[in-house]
Amino acid sequence: MKRDSGYNTKQKEILLDYLISNKDKHVNVQTISAYMSEVGSPLGTATIYRRLDKLVEQGVVRKYVIDGKTGACYQYIDGEDDCCNHFHLKCVRCEKLMHIDCAHLTGISQHIAEHHGFIVDSSKTVFYGLCAECAGSENE
Repeated sequence: MKRDSGYNTKQKEILLDYLISNKDKHVNVQTISAYMSEVGSPLGTATIYRRLDKLVEQGVVRKYVIDGKTGACYQYIDGEDDCCNHFHLKCVRCEKLMHIDCAHLTGISQHIAEHHGFIVDSSKTVFYGLCAECAGSENE
C-alpha cells in the first residue's frame, strides 16, 4: 500500500510541476496525459480529471470551460496572480496565454454591466487570435 501511495505522490508532483512549468498556457487533459506517458508516469484520464478537480477546489488551478463541445482547459494559478481582474489573450498557434489589464476592456465590461445588465467574468474571458510573434511569422 505504501508503494502505491508513494507512486501516486510522485505522479502528483510530476503533474503539478507540469502545470507550473506551463502556467502561461491553458492545457487540457489529453496534453497532460501525453506528457505523463512521455515521462514514464502514465495516468488514466479519469485520474487526471480527479486530480485536477482537487487542485481547482484547492485554488491551485483554474478551470476554463469554453463551451459544451470541447473539453475544459486548466491553468496553474501563480500565488501573485489575480486572474479575476483582467482578461486573457490566447494565441491559437503557439498556445501562449497572456494576461492583459487594459482600461479599454474594463470599460467594455462596465458598459455591458450598466447598459445590458450582464456581469462579465473576466477570469473566464479569453480572446483568441495570433500573438505578435506568430502574426509576424505569418506575414513573412
